[in-house]
Amino acid sequence: MPRTYHSVNITKEQQDFLKLMNDYEIDIFSIYNIENSLNTELPNLNVILENLVRKGFLSRIEQGKYCRANFNDEKVIGCFISDSGAIAYWSALNAHGLTEQFPNNVFIQTSKPKRNKIVFGTSYKFVKIAPSKITGLLSQGQGNRKYWITDIEKTIVDCFDLPEHCGGYAELIRAFNQTKLNSEKMITCCTAINNIAAIKRMGFLAELLDKKGLINFIRYAKQQINKKYNVFDPAGIDNGEFVNEWRLRLNISRDEILDICNKQY
Repeated sequence: MPRTYHSVNITKEQQDFLKLMNDYEIDIFSIYNIENSLNTELPNLNVILENLVRKGFLSRIEQGKYCRANFNDEKVIGCFISDSGAIAYWSALNAHGLTEQFPNNVFIQTSKPKRNKIVFGTSYKFVKIAPSKITGLLSQGQGNRKYWITDIEKTIVDCFDLPEHCGGYAELIRAFNQTKLNSEKMITCCTAINNIAAIKRMGFLAELLDKKGLINFIRYAKQQINKKYNVFDPAGIDNGEFVNEWRLRLNISRDEILDICNKQY
């Protein structure tokens, strides 16, 4: 049903702008692209926006970026303000149902620098990566509410690449164990991140957990092994069993890994 705006405090020009937003189903926009989105020129655009913000019809997200006052989709907002961003790491684990833990931040992966910030009470953490690591993205939502999120394989690989953003290594091991992973997608994502230590850890874990669908990935991971030994948990101390085949030191034992996988939360 079309929205109407009746107020002695809103001008005809402002009403027309809000009606155009409704007609074109615009919830979030940039001052730099709104005229193209609405297919019209607005000579008093800055004045219109400032007044609609002041009157509570719009909210300013950051300089030059706005949304409807009642719009609060944190995934859409996070990706919108980071331009090249995608929901990733702990936030993507949660979105894919691979963890029941809710992160305190919305994690956004981006190839462009962006300072962490709080918008409408939600904390956003932006993780900059090399453009060559951008792969494995899924489009979610429709129209003006579209955003990107890393797919399951890319999410798992990203979390092994930068485990400090995944909510804990035990949670990551559990997610790796419980989800079905595609070998070819895993290989593509691992080739993109080019982190040999992370690839060895995932290969060892896939073999230990006897993940049948990852036979090709395990073969690929073994081809990447170098001479250097890495600890299995990069945040842990340097002790435990040496696994020559994978050039890993198990500072989390095999039994502890299996116990983590078997625990229900």
